[in-house]
Amino acid sequence: MLCQISREPLDLQPIVQQVRRDECGAVAIFLGVVRNESRGRRVIHLEYDAYPAMAERVLARIAQEAASRWPVADMALCHRIGRLEIGETSLVVAVSSPHREEALAACHYAVERIKAILPVWKKEVWEGGAEWIEGSLTMPEEA
Repeated sequence: MLCQISREPLDLQPIVQQVRRDECGAVAIFLGVVRNESRGRRVIHLEYDAYPAMAERVLARIAQEAASRWPVADMALCHRIGRLEIGETSLVVAVSSPHREEALAACHYAVERIKAILPVWKKEVWEGGAEWIEGSLTMPEEA
């Protein structure tokens, strides 16, 4: 399982190829993308920060949690840090499983756990200011 914090742009195709398996009929993918508006303000860019070694351990724990709940063949949980412009990918979650229902459920679970517990901090920069944003503490019903 690939669990990575990266300062480099996240390239989806190699990530998908890493998790895809011939015995799996499904690869569920989630992309978190920087948007240009948040809470009524025009966002200029985001800045993410983390202690990569700690964050990668948390990603690995999330991947193991998901794999213990659903028949996952492989997973990739990749989060970008540094300055990200509008439209850039900040998060990739890719899950392969024999069937779509399990792949989608594991992908959803991983995204929600990342949002809830991953020690990565986000600063929104907008016209005239900036603010560090707290994560949302949401969990899927299956948790």
